[in-house]
Amino acid sequence: MSYKILVAEDDDSIVDLLKLYLENEGYEVYAASDGLQAMGILENNKMDLAVLDIMMPKLNGYEVTKRIRDISNIPILILSAKNLDSDKIIGLDIGADDYMTKPFNPLEIIARVKAALRRYYQLNDGAGKEIISSTKLVVGELELDTEKLELTKSGKEISLTPTEYKIITLLMRSPGRVYTKAQIYETISGEYFESDDNTMMVHISKLREKIERDPKSSEYIKTIRGLGYKIEKR
Repeated sequence: MSYKILVAEDDDSIVDLLKLYLENEGYEVYAASDGLQAMGILENNKMDLAVLDIMMPKLNGYEVTKRIRDISNIPILILSAKNLDSDKIIGLDIGADDYMTKPFNPLEIIARVKAALRRYYQLNDGAGKEIISSTKLVVGELELDTEKLELTKSGKEISLTPTEYKIITLLMRSPGRVYTKAQIYETISGEYFESDDNTMMVHISKLREKIERDPKSSEYIKTIRGLGYKIEKR
């Protein structure tokens, strides 16, 4: 199967570099130089993954990410020169699955694209059927319907990004079990890199903000110092 990859980036040299590496792996690359062109490609073609720059003309990468999330759950990798934690938090919070900063190693981009595609299609096909089975997971006031892909707390629905959904599903399947950051990241993305620690902390932080009464004093998601995270049995 030849996956279709959207690369939305206004720097021609970066587009040419990504196309070279992606096409060498057998992917079909669609390039856009601005956000509106990117949305046009998405609306007229079935894309399997998107690599987005933030600082694009007409529509920036954040806006394109939000618009993609209105119509699709395909993996989104943001590739940007904006390297502040606040920039990463915004990108991940609005629905991106991964965030890399420039300058970048094209081989790492390829590894992350492969991992995201592998994990996405396992989640929605074949082995992923276990994850989206018809069971309901309950931990305290939290109830996760893995058939409808919905999380509720005391009956009130909580909106999650695809990555947050994968994390909470993993934790709620085994309350009390400690997962390392690497184990969690491998579950949601297929492969772990040391540079992913900060990204993982952002995902956990945003998830806590959504499910905890007080994110600073977590009732559910516990940090096990030096090891990783678990969801508390209740």
